[in-house]
Amino acid sequence: MDNKETQPLSGENDFKYIVQDMSSIYLGARYTYGELIENEDVPHKLKEVIFCIFLKEVAEDTTPENHVFYLDKDSASYRAYKKMKARFRMSVWYPAGKGRKKAGYINREYALEDVVGNRELAQKMNTIVVEEVKISKLGLGTILV
Repeated sequence: MDNKETQPLSGENDFKYIVQDMSSIYLGARYTYGELIENEDVPHKLKEVIFCIFLKEVAEDTTPENHVFYLDKDSASYRAYKKMKARFRMSVWYPAGKGRKKAGYINREYALEDVVGNRELAQKMNTIVVEEVKISKLGLGTILV
């Protein structure tokens, strides 16, 4: 059997994972909401939130990576992410200058409030890589669906 047929393309599954610890759920930001609903590793309550809240506002093939930049502070998705205490791990491109010797990506975790409505991040949207969504299990438990 040819190796090229069995191995996924390099980078195809980057940022597609689901990991849980005692207090949080970590989702790779390249999963679509449809894929998350189908995945058996996703907690049932999170599937309900995706199905009953997120998919009422966006298409099934939307990723959290794309969704976060188009959230409106009045939307149900924003309120759900806020209740779940969502945080987004992003790599943001910064050019050389302003105290930086050379251009490069800076990896950092942002709270939902830091991303939504942030003009600087919105302008850099095409150069930002959203890697992960961190959701609080306690926050997820407070959502009524």
